Amino acid sequence: MVATILCFCGVALFCGCGHVALTGTVTILETYFSKVTSDHAMLTDVIQLMQYVIYGIASFFFLYGIILLAEGFYTTSAVKELHSEFKTTICGRCISGMFVFLTYILGVAWLGVFGFSAVPVFLFYNMWSTCAAMSSTVANLTNIDSICVDVRQYGIIPWNATPGKVCGSTLGDICNTSEFYLSYHLYIIACAGAGATVIALLIYMMATTYNFAVLKFKSREDCCTKF
Repeated sequence: MVATILCFCGVALFCGCGHVALTGTVTILETYFSKVTSDHAMLTDVIQLMQYVIYGIASFFFLYGIILLAEGFYTTSAVKELHSEFKTTICGRCISGMFVFLTYILGVAWLGVFGFSAVPVFLFYNMWSTCAAMSSTVANLTNIDSICVDVRQYGIIPWNATPGKVCGSTLGDICNTSEFYLSYHLYIIACAGAGATVIALLIYMMATTYNFAVLKFKSREDCCTKF
């Protein structure tokens, strides 16, 4: 139950916040960094594809969480022998083993998702720290127009994109927009949701592995008592 609730909450935060944050990112890029549609057309297509993938992830984990919860109750009742007539079968042990393997694969995959979700947080943090540096006392002693953020160096848009970077007061305007702060905080929440999902999958792995091991031990015990 704990793993299921944590998994649902983590996936919901990752998918919901990530979807809105991606939309805000496109708005910022189109408005300030890449005003020619052809320069960011590929990035827009990739972001739209990622949003569709988010829909699939949310649907899959909703069903997978329910299945794992049902499988957990089933194997737990088998382990505790709540039904005296219950006997472990080869099919049941194979299904439990399949869930152990699949949950392990998903856990490794979500570690990658967690790392990937930290990338936009890092990029937005760099921009936010640059904006904070502009308002500092040291920045007032220098030319503010020399303080810039160039997203082309991150490979988000090509090097021939126009303008590709923003400086001075324009950068300050971006930092004061609602899209920037909303996207920044939503990316942080999405990253936290991915981390929560990883923890939930780890709990799933421990529970399913334990139940599978006990079922396998009971099957050997049944074989020994038959002789």
